[in-house]
Amino acid sequence: MIRLHPALFLADLEAKPAALRELALFAGDDPWAVLEKPSRVTFVGMGSSRYAALVAARRLRRAGIDAVAEYASDELPDWDSLLIAISASGTSAETLDAIAGRSYVAMTNDPDSPLAKGATAVIDMHAGAEAGGVACRSFQHTSLLLDALVRRLSGENTEGTVRLIDRTAEATTDLLDRRDSWLPAISDLLADGDGVYPIAPVDRISSALQSALMFREGPRRPADGCETGDWAHVDVYLTKTLRYRALLFPGSRYDEQALDWMRRRNSPYVSVGDDVAGAAGTVRFRHDDDPGVRLATETLVAELVAAKWWGDVAQSSPE
Repeated sequence: MIRLHPALFLADLEAKPAALRELALFAGDDPWAVLEKPSRVTFVGMGSSRYAALVAARRLRRAGIDAVAEYASDELPDWDSLLIAISASGTSAETLDAIAGRSYVAMTNDPDSPLAKGATAVIDMHAGAEAGGVACRSFQHTSLLLDALVRRLSGENTEGTVRLIDRTAEATTDLLDRRDSWLPAISDLLADGDGVYPIAPVDRISSALQSALMFREGPRRPADGCETGDWAHVDVYLTKTLRYRALLFPGSRYDEQALDWMRRRNSPYVSVGDDVAGAAGTVRFRHDDDPGVRLATETLVAELVAAKWWGDVAQSSPE
């Protein structure tokens, strides 16, 4: 099992801008050019890999391409499909089981991994070694490389992805450089409750799911991600019984529905990427008016809060 380390996790986050600049060079050569347009696309993965694939599959469907993102642990139907298996380590047991006996394209951060060795093509995430043991840069790079795939299969120029990566690097740098101005207050707001509950619109659902994972994986805090519209059907009940603290990624037409309940029940929420009435705290960043930049950048807020909490615990409980 990979050993998790808070100081190394923070260093992994601080290395994001440099890694993104390298990714831009790689993406400039269109890594998906080896593929012909398929009739169907199936993504398989677990955890962060599946989160990123959910967004890409939705975008492909809206472009008229049959696409799904499945748990690698599920039994895949035997259909004619471009199978894209995603695993940062390239060693996820469920993903390796899913591709057994099948033709597939591998997306991995380790081109020498078992997943890569059996693939018809390998898309290297170019995220570098994540010494902290948490998929942070690899999640961001997966999202951006899948953006390039969606553009290619939709008939768009993938140069748009390179521009998106450049803008994401600028946004990421901005959040990191200004963290002393927002991180302490936001950290305190979110810590003063019974867990953290990220909420995001369906087109950026990966932001809510990944952010919740960051709180669980490092500092081991209760956290759960939810889609904004679905929130009124599944998570609203928590505002009645818990000291509920939400991390809101705005942009859904159902934002106000959720916010109305939180205001009535005095449940504080932090807004990321836009100003929202009644927010207990707000984090803005460069280019946050661009939905693509938001998707690729906004989870850094949760990652930095998680790194702070995790580091605080480590300092108070030395080995």
